[in-house]
Amino acid sequence: MEFFCYHRDRPASAALRDELLEKHWSYMDRYAERMIARGPTFAADGDAPTGSVHIVDLPDAAAARGFAFDEPNYQAGVYRDVLLRRWRNMLGRTMWDFPGGRSGGDRYLVLGLGPGTDDGLTVPADRDELIAYGPLLSDDGVTRVGTAVLLRAPDPDSARAVLAPHRYADVEVHDWQFGGRPS
Repeated sequence: MEFFCYHRDRPASAALRDELLEKHWSYMDRYAERMIARGPTFAADGDAPTGSVHIVDLPDAAAARGFAFDEPNYQAGVYRDVLLRRWRNMLGRTMWDFPGGRSGGDRYLVLGLGPGTDDGLTVPADRDELIAYGPLLSDDGVTRVGTAVLLRAPDPDSARAVLAPHRYADVEVHDWQFGGRPS
């Protein structure tokens, strides 16, 4: 089962986040083979971290809760909240398979949050800039409660346009970058 996990940073937690960086990476190393995508989000100025995205394939909801809440930054109080949802990988690839590579261009996390219409979700025709794309699902995996997208786009407004805003109660756009240990 695939899960989308977005840990949102608590204000003024950047120093603690930096202090725990190696513990965070070591923890995530345990899930490396199951990762679909990962990486931090940033404030619009590009400097201050605002959260951490992980899309991971895990055996069940209990394993996903363990993944999200045993994470060292969560345990230490870096994060203020966690969005944890079932997810479906509509591109059938990981971020490492993204043809655009790890660098070049601006990257974004776009979240379309429900309740919204559930009239089907299809991958946009121009999928070349999509890094990860799929529905956020209810705990039983049946009902779509939103959509999570990682993509390369020229600006936040272009990133937001990947989702039809009338389908969602709210659409969030966050600066995002590929995560993991530096090469």
